[in-house]
Amino acid sequence: MHSAKSKHQNFQARKYERPGLKQDEIEEIKEAFDLFDTDQSGAIDLKELKAAMQSLGYESKNDTIFTMLAELDKDGAASLDFEEFLDLMSGTENKDEKDTKEEIDKIFRLFDAESKGTIVVKDVERVCKELGERLNREDITQIVRLACQDEAQMHITPDDFYSVMTKKTFP
Repeated sequence: MHSAKSKHQNFQARKYERPGLKQDEIEEIKEAFDLFDTDQSGAIDLKELKAAMQSLGYESKNDTIFTMLAELDKDGAASLDFEEFLDLMSGTENKDEKDTKEEIDKIFRLFDAESKGTIVVKDVERVCKELGERLNREDITQIVRLACQDEAQMHITPDDFYSVMTKKTFP
């Protein structure tokens, strides 16, 4: 335990302050970052992100992990540095509505892999399978039914998706 303490004594949480985040929370996020950054390069690369996801129980394929990393990687370095990781872990409270809408649109496009402009049961099934979630077709159909405005169509539009993602509760 002593080595972990000495590794962090040069870390200055004050440099990374964010509204609504305490210094001890930033230090905890740094500890999590260091766990994922197994080669101690100062960034989490594709291999490390995949290992971290697997350790959390996700059975993701490389393309899913690569897509996740590409969406989160702001500087295009094919890895997450601590600033990017901190932004991710601190949530969207500090972003304005336009940023939130853009982020939700990116997630929508991950579901809508064929660029149809809608999400159907098949799309949700694919994402569940990629993430290792074991939901049956009936449950997935119910999720789509609750999320879409027009049950007769049984597809989720970008507006439906945004509405669901920004609600505090889901029916």
